[in-house]
Amino acid sequence: MEGKNAWLTYTPEQKSAVMAFAEDYMQFLSLGKTERRCVIQAKQLAEGFGYKNANEYLENNIPLKPQDKVYFNFMDKAIALFHIGSDPLKDGMNILGAHIDSPRIDLKPRPLYEKDGICFFDTHYYGGIKKYQWTALPLAMYGVVILKDGTHIDVAIGDHEEDEVFVIPDLLIHLSSSQLTKDGAHVVEGEDLDVIAGNIPAVNSDEKEVKDPVKANVLAILKDRYGIDEEDFISAELEIVPQGKARTCGLDRSMVLGYGQDDRICAYSSLMALLENSNETLKRTAVCLLVDKEEIGSVGATGMKSAQFENAVGSIMNSMNQYNDLNLRFALQNSTMLSNDVCAGHDPINSAVSAPNGNMAKMGYGLGVTKYTGSRGKSGSNDSRAEYIAKLRKIFDDAGVIWQPAELGKVDAGGGGTIAYIMAAKGMDVIDTGVALLNMHAPFEVSDKADLYEALKAYKAFLKNMTKVQ
Repeated sequence: MEGKNAWLTYTPEQKSAVMAFAEDYMQFLSLGKTERRCVIQAKQLAEGFGYKNANEYLENNIPLKPQDKVYFNFMDKAIALFHIGSDPLKDGMNILGAHIDSPRIDLKPRPLYEKDGICFFDTHYYGGIKKYQWTALPLAMYGVVILKDGTHIDVAIGDHEEDEVFVIPDLLIHLSSSQLTKDGAHVVEGEDLDVIAGNIPAVNSDEKEVKDPVKANVLAILKDRYGIDEEDFISAELEIVPQGKARTCGLDRSMVLGYGQDDRICAYSSLMALLENSNETLKRTAVCLLVDKEEIGSVGATGMKSAQFENAVGSIMNSMNQYNDLNLRFALQNSTMLSNDVCAGHDPINSAVSAPNGNMAKMGYGLGVTKYTGSRGKSGSNDSRAEYIAKLRKIFDDAGVIWQPAELGKVDAGGGGTIAYIMAAKGMDVIDTGVALLNMHAPFEVSDKADLYEALKAYKAFLKNMTKVQ
């Protein structure tokens, strides 16, 4: 079975639509460099399509009804959006799930220190990265600082033209003979991913010696600019990410190069699929679920393993006089879900780790559909059933979606997972689908604009046409 290159199927009008959707996506990606900033954008976009905060209904005892469109904001770091259908929720929902956290470098609770005349931020990396890829790059800092009185301070440094940037230093090639004998995992150690914060020492007005004068000067700048004291870092979430906007890649303008495409490319296409169906009259409730913490195991109150999603579904059912514990359980069990997470794109330069015989997603050949992820003998995977895949095939083909089967590389070459197995544990049918990437988890990842567009088409068709699989 040969795959189909999506670009060869497009009319000039369709190609223009592909390019326009990619431009909107690149803006979302450039502005959404943290999970909090993705939630802000999702809320703004949703409200533009008529979605309302669910708390407006629930806190005022206003009953929800079919075709209402609401969202639940989970601690500003995850969000669930519901277009309520006319069928009872216990009959199930059609769910698009993706994650909005990405690999990065976080500041520690006590990050500032001075060493030999340079002030650094001490860091702890988040998610799976090749540590050496993060040195000698221009970096930005995003996040929040919450003061003891509850004051919320937003931090965004590096992506405005007038901003300073940051960097993690690397060893010069002239003195690297020992470093270059190390294996890739240890060329740069985790404790060495520290970010340069400054180099100018402070001077006391009375000319007394200042302890750690460069650190003192950096703290003075932070106090003047943000009102932040050193102890305030303890209640902060500050993330170091690559500096710069997402850009079109390739002379043919076919690709996107940008930070955080795992998994914000699937998050954006999932979100827009739901919103672009806003004028549809739905029988089956449609959901877009954008979660946090996938890169570190879907843990915490905003990860997929939390009870936030079930609580939201239960709240809607209760507002519609449909709630009891059994109905909630059946609402989840009778649902169908696309776990929308990126898949590994075939890299011709590193083809030795690609799944052979057409089982590796190729750039430009449409949405990747991954029956199982995991590692070794499918450990940690969901492994979707054939009946569900058959129904998806028909929905995608009837909608003219270009898609391809995908695996996460050659057997035993490595492995990874998504949120699929977590949702499947509730009894629902789940499968992984997503856009293929090159450079996955690197500071800058590569996607194909046609694959992004086919994801949008697939997700819209799924929300409108999927029913429970018998």
